[in-house]
Amino acid sequence: MILILMLLVACLSGPVLGQAVKARATAKLPATGGPAPVAAVPPKGDPLAGARKSDEERCQECHGADGHGFGQSASSEGRHPKLAGQPAEYIVKQIADFRSGARKHDVMTLMARTVEPADILDIAAYFASRTPMKGEGAAGNPLGRRLYESGDAARGVDACIACHGPAGQGIAGLGADAPRIGGQEWRYLEKQLLDWRSGERRNSRDGVMNRVTRALTDEELRALTDYLAAQP
Repeated sequence: MILILMLLVACLSGPVLGQAVKARATAKLPATGGPAPVAAVPPKGDPLAGARKSDEERCQECHGADGHGFGQSASSEGRHPKLAGQPAEYIVKQIADFRSGARKHDVMTLMARTVEPADILDIAAYFASRTPMKGEGAAGNPLGRRLYESGDAARGVDACIACHGPAGQGIAGLGADAPRIGGQEWRYLEKQLLDWRSGERRNSRDGVMNRVTRALTDEELRALTDYLAAQP
């Protein structure tokens, strides 16, 4: 009888112990004490696969094989930005916004909705890995530089450098909130600034771009465009 009871305890102890360990591991930690939760790591794409996919999905037809565009021949209306060196997170966010309708563009809305999410990650990783976009390397516009670096507090115009970094090179670690704009195609820059000001484009974080551009004149917007497009 004793032997039977011992065997029964042994058989039950494994499952019961396993359930106890599992319950302990999955139980929520108290609000104070215990290790901090580990933040989820955002998925990253494969730039090698992205090189092929960006060609297959026809991204390169407008943005160039290396993301440097084609100049005026492909962007006479400011429709096609350079993507080289742009943070992958920013590219992914813009495509998501095209898909959802938060950002509008007749061609990109259609293109974005035909590409699989995993392929978008790879394509974004590819363009992000390219040699960063560069401008003409000219001295730039003095008014544009002043607005970019200092803003105009009296009119509620924040300094652009706070989010886009020195010379528009972006700020490492801010991802989608700090796109590279230095050396960008000037027609594209001008169109985006005008669209932010008019409200045609409204997908910046907390509406910051609409607020910053609202007080700027046409002359000031073009000065910023000239300054940024010239950055090497």
